[in-house]
Amino acid sequence: MTTRRAHQPATGGLRGKPPNGTAGTPDRCTAKSADELLIEARALLPHRPSPADAHAAQARGALFIDIRGDDQRRAGGLIPGALVLPRNALEWRCDPAGRWRHPAMTGRDQRLILICQEGFQSSLAAAALQRLGLVNATDLDGGFAAWAAAGLPVTPAGSE
Repeated sequence: MTTRRAHQPATGGLRGKPPNGTAGTPDRCTAKSADELLIEARALLPHRPSPADAHAAQARGALFIDIRGDDQRRAGGLIPGALVLPRNALEWRCDPAGRWRHPAMTGRDQRLILICQEGFQSSLAAAALQRLGLVNATDLDGGFAAWAAAGLPVTPAGSE
């Protein structure tokens, strides 16, 4: 008779422990600064349009996705036609194969331009969408602040 042994998870990863015994803690060789993460994210993105370029892209069918928080949208207003998706649900709402996909998401080749307040959070978020296979996901260079400073259309929050 053979004795069955319970499956033992491999070391490392989410469930196992690396050799030093500190589960979930990156070692000094893999830890990165926020600036390094931003550089890596932006290296994945296609051209990050200026506000004027993004406005023209929207007129040609690009979908704007505003990931700013409620307070920022209330204070600054909204870009007309932008889809508001909270950052904490973005991947689920944009995953073309996901059951929680937003109806505005039409396919992996759709042109998406993410917008945050200043263009940092949206770069990281657009890189996450790139990893989902959304090959035309990028973000607005300078974010909503640059859009508003360029005098492009903004509507007050609550008027949509």
